Amino acid sequence: MKRFFKPIEKEGSAKKPLLSPSKHGAENGDALPEVDVKKEPLKFLTWNANSLLLRVKSNWPEFSNFVSNLDPDVIAIQEVRMPAAGSKGAPKKPGELKDDTNSSREEKQILMRALSSPPFGNYHVWWSLADTKYAGTALLVKKCLRPLKVSFSLDGTVSKHEPDGRVILAEFETLRILNTYAPNNGWKEEENSFQRRRKWDKRLLEFVVQSSDKPLIWCGDLNVSHEDIDVSHPEFFSAAKMNGYVPPNKEDCGQPGFTLAERKRFGAILKEGRLVDAYRYLHKEKDMECGFSWSGHPIGKYRGKRMRIDYFIVSEKLKERIAECEMHGKGIELEGFYGSDHCPVSLQLSEGCKEDK
Repeated sequence: MKRFFKPIEKEGSAKKPLLSPSKHGAENGDALPEVDVKKEPLKFLTWNANSLLLRVKSNWPEFSNFVSNLDPDVIAIQEVRMPAAGSKGAPKKPGELKDDTNSSREEKQILMRALSSPPFGNYHVWWSLADTKYAGTALLVKKCLRPLKVSFSLDGTVSKHEPDGRVILAEFETLRILNTYAPNNGWKEEENSFQRRRKWDKRLLEFVVQSSDKPLIWCGDLNVSHEDIDVSHPEFFSAAKMNGYVPPNKEDCGQPGFTLAERKRFGAILKEGRLVDAYRYLHKEKDMECGFSWSGHPIGKYRGKRMRIDYFIVSEKLKERIAECEMHGKGIELEGFYGSDHCPVSLQLSEGCKEDK
C-alpha cells in the first residue's frame, strides 16, 4: 500500500502538494517522487467496473491492454465494490481497503498486485469506499500530474467521504475532475429511493453552480439517459415497470434512469451549471452499434436494450477543446465491456492556450 498512497500537506504549508489528503497507509509527510510534471490532464477514461475485484480476476489482461493503448492521464472507476478498512463495529476508513481478515487481506493483495502491474503502476490511486462490498469509486492519476487537492464529498471537505463512496473530486491548476457514481432512482417512492435521488440531484446542482470559478470535467456513471436518443428503445424504457407497480406521479414512471423527473433534473443541472455533454456535442445522431454505455443482460427481456448513462460533462468554456469522446463497447454481446455491464468511455481534450492557463 505504501507505494500508492501519500498524504497531501495540510492547508497553510509552504511545501509542495503531496499525494493524498488522507493517510491511506502511507508514511506521513512523504512527498511525491520527482517526475516531469504536466500542468493539466488531457485524456480521461471512465468505467463502471461492476466489481473491480471480479474484473481483476477475470478480465484484467484485456482491460490492461486497452488502457495501455489508450494511455489516459486520468482513470475514473465506479462500483469498485471493495469494503472500507475498519474492523466489525469500529469506525470505517473509506479511503483505505479493508485488510483485517484473511479473506479481505487476500482480496486486497490481488487488487493491489493488479494495480502495481503495467500500465497501472504509472498511476497514483485514491479510493472512496462503502462499508461493505457496495458502490465505491476510485481515481487513478498519472504520476506526472499533481492534483492540488483531492477530496471525497460534494462540499469539498477533505476528511469527509460521501455515503457509499460515491464522489472523488480532484483539483488541478487549470480544472477540476469530478468522479461520481449516482444512486439509482429505484422503482418505488415508498422505498425512499426516489427521495434519495432527488436529494443527490439537488446537491449536484448546487455543486456545479458554486464551482464555476474553474472549468469542470464531471464523469462517471450518472445513472440517467437524458434524451430519447440516449436509449436504444425509448418506448420500452418509458413503459418499464417492476412487478406491475405504477408510481403515483407520472414523471416517476418508467425505467430508473429514464424517468421524466430524472431527465428534467439532469437537464437543469446542465443548463444552470453551463455544462456540455461531450459525447453528444460531437455525436449528434443515434448510433445503435456504439452509442450506448450500458447494456442489458444478453439473456432475458433486457437483451439488446441499452442506455447511455456514463458521461463526460464539461464546462462550456472547455467545449471548443473537446477533440474526442468515445464509447468503447459495442453490440448486444457486450464486446469491449471487459466483463462489466458498462463499457469504458473516453474523453480527449486539445491543449489549452496559454491565456487559458
